[in-house]
Amino acid sequence: MDLDFLRIVPSIPFILNGIWVTLLFVLVSAILGFLIGTILSLFKIGNIRGLKWFADAYTSIFRGTPLILQLMLIYFATPQLIGYDIPAFLAGILAFGLNSGAYISEIIRAGIQAVDKGQREAAEALAIPYKPMMKDIILPQAMKNILPALLNEFITLTKESAIVATIGFMDIMRRAQVVSANTYTAFEPLIFAGLIYYILVMGLTLLGRTVERRLRRSE
Repeated sequence: MDLDFLRIVPSIPFILNGIWVTLLFVLVSAILGFLIGTILSLFKIGNIRGLKWFADAYTSIFRGTPLILQLMLIYFATPQLIGYDIPAFLAGILAFGLNSGAYISEIIRAGIQAVDKGQREAAEALAIPYKPMMKDIILPQAMKNILPALLNEFITLTKESAIVATIGFMDIMRRAQVVSANTYTAFEPLIFAGLIYYILVMGLTLLGRTVERRLRRSE
């Protein structure tokens, strides 16, 4: 066994710079996924059959197929279909945002349906229109209930973001692969990348637990 972590020391700053790239990627993907998920959840609980069918079909497709397949389709098929050489960052954002939206839609839908029905009945009795009722009464209560689940989705996105290395996006994983190729090592740079991901995930997990405890105290 020939292990020497000193060989990757000069490359450590290069790998560490991938943290901010990864976090930016995850944040933008999460925002896109949240927007898509919110719209889909409203479709699912609405009374328009066509929109409900669309939202259910969307969720079924994106939850029923591998994320890496969706990423590959967007990155490699887009130039073939429309002649646009899509950047790796944009392809990753679209794939992760669209995929995350399917999962978040179910989280938000469950949160909305968990709100006491009396809230909606009271709003309807006061003749409050549907949109203000959802925006000012139902959704704020639902968001409070589902915040821990949303943080868990963010943590999942952080871990799964390593997949974008397969299309050359310079995140933590891709930078570790570059260092591996340049130093003719595999174990050391990959273990270092794994340590970074672990620290990020543990930090986000602690943040989620803190938020959950505060929500419980405020109830």
